[in-house]
Amino acid sequence: MKKGMIKVTSGYERFVHWMLAISCLLLCYTGMGMMYDYLNFFGAVMGGLKGLKVVHNFTGVVFGVALLLAIQMWWKEAGVFVFPEDINWIMTAGGYLWHVDKVPETGKYNPGQKMFFLTVAAFGLLMFVTGFFMWFPGYFPLSTEMLRWLYPLHALGFLVIFAFFFVHLYLGTIGNPGTVQAMISGWVTRNWLKKQHPGWLKEMEHEGTLIVSDGEK
Repeated sequence: MKKGMIKVTSGYERFVHWMLAISCLLLCYTGMGMMYDYLNFFGAVMGGLKGLKVVHNFTGVVFGVALLLAIQMWWKEAGVFVFPEDINWIMTAGGYLWHVDKVPETGKYNPGQKMFFLTVAAFGLLMFVTGFFMWFPGYFPLSTEMLRWLYPLHALGFLVIFAFFFVHLYLGTIGNPGTVQAMISGWVTRNWLKKQHPGWLKEMEHEGTLIVSDGEK
């Protein structure tokens, strides 16, 4: 690792992140293949619609496990807003929508990241729960009306997460160069950390938890 790089994520964090991301993408692929007639050809590599459904259902289990692990791991840091720091950041939109001379400092996660996390957590759970009942409708005493509502709610969860995924992808790559390294190698440059998370950098320096590469590995 290049000397001076700073470690910002553990191997476990990266594992859970990619487990959640890959299972989510596979669910979107198989779900769209079943939802839209003109996309039924998505099932060609999985043996048709029946194969799509099998892969979709069992990938949903993986997604559910990854989602619960993510919530358990990141809730204390990304699931709670801190005042007034987060409000000040929101008032400037983090400098993403208009020019800001100085973006208010926040901790490890800024309010935008927190909103993304909470959205994925809420709508991910919605998709998991509705998908579970849709998988085993005969095992639960649900009325026809309730069963009918499962499908639009499941689709709503998909639309929200699918849209947020592309925003997340953009901000993690083109929008903020260097960000994706945090979830690939776990290491980022000091300049990136100072620019994106100055408050967190100061916290780690103050608490003595900053891990800096000596360039020997």
